[in-house]
Amino acid sequence: MGDLTIYGDCDPRFERVRGTFVENFQRHGEVGAAVSVMVDGHCAVDLWAGHADQAKTRAWERDTIVNVWSTTKGLCAMCAHRLADHGQLDFEAPVAKYWPEFAQAGKGMIPVSYLLNHKAGLAAIRAPLRDEELFSW
Repeated sequence: MGDLTIYGDCDPRFERVRGTFVENFQRHGEVGAAVSVMVDGHCAVDLWAGHADQAKTRAWERDTIVNVWSTTKGLCAMCAHRLADHGQLDFEAPVAKYWPEFAQAGKGMIPVSYLLNHKAGLAAIRAPLRDEELFSW
């Protein structure tokens, strides 16, 4: 895989991140990817490489848009628990207490905990989406 070009910048303190990024291509068959790490408000890692499609017809660019699916769940849980620890979020309170618009369409009594553990009964994607639908507001 000698033709792989890694673009971007990486603070020398984060060379292990760069190495793992490269390894994903060399050992695990990554097609295209990007990684960015902020430390104390400064960008320490900003790397991208590969292709934005399986056919390898579009290069991965610095601003390639991708669907990240559930990668934010861990951060959301951490933030929610910190807020709860500080008395700023009650898991059993209705979501609408914090987000009034959420109460529309009969959802007014759904507690925060139901959102965090997927018990709210909200709509889910039941059929595969076309690429253009993934990015349609």
